[in-house]
Amino acid sequence: MKRYTWILVFLLGIGQLIAQDCNKSITGYVIDFHDGEALKGAIIRFNDRSIQTDETGQYTIEGLCEVSYAFTVSHEKCETKVVTLDVSEIASHTFYLEHHLNELDEVEITGEKKKTNSSQEETLGSSVLEENSSGALGDALRKITGVSSLNTGSTIVKPVIQGLNGSRVLLMNNGVRMQDMEWGDEHAPNVDVNTAGKITVVKGASALQYGGDAIGGVIIVEPEKVASKDTLYGKTIVTGATNGRGGSLSTKMIKGYESGFFIKAQGTLKRFGDVEAPDYILSNTGVFEKGGSLSIGMNKFSYGWDAFYSFYNNEIGVLASSHIGNVDDLIDAINSREPSIIRDFTYDIKNPKQDVTHHLGRLRFFKRYEELGKWTMQYDFQKNHRMEFDIRRSDDLDEIPSIDLELTTHTITSDFKYDAKYDYSWNAGVLLRYQENFADPSTQVRRLIPDYEKYDAGIFFTGEYDISSEAIIDAGVRYDFNRIDAKKFYLKSRWEERGYDRDFSDIVLEDFGTQILTNPVFDYHSISATVGVQYTYKDAYELRFNYALGQRAPNPSELFSDGLHHSAARIELGDLRMDQEMAHKFSLSIERDYKNWGWEIAPYANYINNYILLEPEGVELTIRGAFPVWGYRQADARLLGVDAKMYANWHQNWQTTHNFSLVKGKETKNDVPLINMPVPNINNAIIYQNKKWKGFKASLESQYFFEQNEYPANIEVYSLRQNENVELEINTPPPAYHLLQADMEMEFPLGEHNLLKMGLTVNNVLNTNYRNYMNRQRYFSDDLGRNFLLRLIINY
Repeated sequence: MKRYTWILVFLLGIGQLIAQDCNKSITGYVIDFHDGEALKGAIIRFNDRSIQTDETGQYTIEGLCEVSYAFTVSHEKCETKVVTLDVSEIASHTFYLEHHLNELDEVEITGEKKKTNSSQEETLGSSVLEENSSGALGDALRKITGVSSLNTGSTIVKPVIQGLNGSRVLLMNNGVRMQDMEWGDEHAPNVDVNTAGKITVVKGASALQYGGDAIGGVIIVEPEKVASKDTLYGKTIVTGATNGRGGSLSTKMIKGYESGFFIKAQGTLKRFGDVEAPDYILSNTGVFEKGGSLSIGMNKFSYGWDAFYSFYNNEIGVLASSHIGNVDDLIDAINSREPSIIRDFTYDIKNPKQDVTHHLGRLRFFKRYEELGKWTMQYDFQKNHRMEFDIRRSDDLDEIPSIDLELTTHTITSDFKYDAKYDYSWNAGVLLRYQENFADPSTQVRRLIPDYEKYDAGIFFTGEYDISSEAIIDAGVRYDFNRIDAKKFYLKSRWEERGYDRDFSDIVLEDFGTQILTNPVFDYHSISATVGVQYTYKDAYELRFNYALGQRAPNPSELFSDGLHHSAARIELGDLRMDQEMAHKFSLSIERDYKNWGWEIAPYANYINNYILLEPEGVELTIRGAFPVWGYRQADARLLGVDAKMYANWHQNWQTTHNFSLVKGKETKNDVPLINMPVPNINNAIIYQNKKWKGFKASLESQYFFEQNEYPANIEVYSLRQNENVELEINTPPPAYHLLQADMEMEFPLGEHNLLKMGLTVNNVLNTNYRNYMNRQRYFSDDLGRNFLLRLIINY
């Protein structure tokens, strides 16, 4: 009986299908969602049939029944889409595909230029970042021509771009502008290099989307992108170093789904003890770093969102011998070849030290509009807590930081990028930011930086136009408003000494006898602009020219510093009269790529009106002893320089690279050299690699740093021991030096999908004694000696 029932059902089904109207048709186009261009040769599949679009991207499908069909639409280099349509309800439909998803396939870049606009840019890829996994962000960035660093020992590393650093260098971390008190010479960026998939450096103020005050440049730290497919992968990096007798562990896991949803988690732990110069231990130079991040989101083509949170904590010891008690100690330190304090190796981090914690949270949403472009909206939150501990009069006081600052920042940004046309695009956006600094008064020490509130608002417009297949012009303009509203106590003696009683009597709120409470409020209006051209000649020569106008308002340190900066072991004095800096930068680059070799030369000139500099100007006696006084002042300045590089592929296995950087900074009025200008340097490397030998790669790198022959004059100080004024050679540079670095790496498969990379780096191969002019601890000790660094990288 059951057999006859199934036969009846089958015959009825056949009869119904025959009776159905299958003379329907659908017509339409397959269009590139990105720019509205028709896609020729797109394939539409359903059941056992396939249709291809014609020259105009049009298709026609006939012989359809009045039912729903699942159409699979594909095109070369596009994401395949499946669309279900009810034929009984529609007669035409346009399918949209994205023809630029190949951007997800990251190209491994190591110090290569980005072919995007007229600015000078270079990018570091994952291989360089892996080699520097246990180091600081600034260590990795030194691989880029024209980028150096301002160091406080071996662990506090501030990037310097073509001679400029601090507030003049903007750091974007995963789409968020870092707010971590970057104004201090010994304030390193609070970024874990292991969170980055690539890092791009824009040299100069041409990246107006990020800020007009970045007259030195912009550092863009970006995570790797997650493709919209079901995937699970990760990476673990383990390092160990002989110098410092420590290491690091960093691991990340990424889970992606075909729906576009993803989740990423990452964590890093670093622990090092006292590092060593060739002849002695650098006491109290240990570091203990902890960090982690979590990101979740939805990354569809037409829209997406993500939430990101990161935590970073770094406890850093400051060289014990850099803690001077008086001028004679400083004179002895400069004249001596050894630190005044040398102890046995230890992992303990004692005073003086820094303890910095940074929280960062971000919410972002984007939406793509057909044949228009992409709109992005973002909110981010940051809290930076900086504690600096000094050697104080008792054990109880040692537990209390001498400086305790908490900086909280809220930012909202929104921008729209129009890129629907192949020959031009533009981008416009706005920014709103509120920031609050709290200086804890319980430190029992006069506050170096006061409480303040800061308000920022900005608007920008940038555009790019393809004049021809060889030439592209780009331009932009930006306006920023900044307000700083502070509450600050001044000693009456300092207030009158600096002439504030005449110029700022209207900001005094209350008189407390020996000191007064003031309410300085400053408003700044800044205009920034850029214009440039990129020209390609015969697909071989590439020429870029760019002019950038940048304005930077003075930061709180330059305005309000007033007292002993403990981790810097100096008194710092700001100036309420500080005006905005205005930079005019002209940059040119010429590049030629041959079959087996290539070169680039990139000169630049940066003229800065009201350049703010911090320099030693005397000595002041405190209850803790005599300390050098460093004061802020302004002068018109010019920075002239050139970056050059060349590579040669001598053989399929052999390559050499050659880099040179030079920058000269002077005050234009009196031709006096600027302080802390990087020394000229030459970097040459020879590289051998053979993929057949388990991916074997070895290199030997030669680094030569010239002596700085242009520096400001030294100052005279009173020596109590000698009972007379003596010259303090605080600006005299150390001699030139030469370093060798060796590296080798191999790869070993672990099963079918996993890979193990083993690498060994030897820094300062010859164990050379040297002092770096850009290291603030050069007064007290030699720099690092030989270091063997082993790294294990597991990709799974």
